[in-house]
Amino acid sequence: MNDIVIKQIEKRDFNSARKFAIEGMHLSRYASTRFELYFYSKYFWYLEISRATKALAAYMDDTLVGVILADMNGEKKIFKSWWYKLWIKVVSFIIKLSYKESHDAYTIANSEMLDNFKKQNTPDGEICFFAVDPEIKGKGVGTLLLNELAEQEKDKLVYLFTDTGSTYQFYLHRGFTKEAERDIEMGIGKGTVPLTCYLFSKRL
Repeated sequence: MNDIVIKQIEKRDFNSARKFAIEGMHLSRYASTRFELYFYSKYFWYLEISRATKALAAYMDDTLVGVILADMNGEKKIFKSWWYKLWIKVVSFIIKLSYKESHDAYTIANSEMLDNFKKQNTPDGEICFFAVDPEIKGKGVGTLLLNELAEQEKDKLVYLFTDTGSTYQFYLHRGFTKEAERDIEMGIGKGTVPLTCYLFSKRL
């Protein structure tokens, strides 16, 4: 495998990162049409990149192969844009209007888990996005990104939300602790998808 360079993600690669998330985070499970998937995945990316104080990307031969975003307390946001804010606001309104019950269930589950976690812990930040090019999964790219974040944020306590729609086992194999879980049902189209939400944590 060619050498991998870890550096801050470049804006030209935002769309590639969005596409990684579609497959790696199985975002298609939360949309019933391609149209919905496009808008939801873009909303998801804009939401997380606008929160990021760390936006580390793995490049192989100058091609993006993985991304990890973190929102660390006391650090400045990297990417700010009125366009991101507008997109988030519009799509968020549509999601709440069309999928209010599912949206509320997911949000409430995560909020409850985080509130309980914070009763006994004081986290320094959140890993809010983590995706690798599905074409090269299993090659250690995710581990390299996580190690670089740990190097830059050494000894800090981070948490993340994940669910059974993602490869959550990755975190268990890299020293994360499963702090809590909640079972919910996501309404997709005319049906529902059972989902278990998790909160993981680790001191880097």
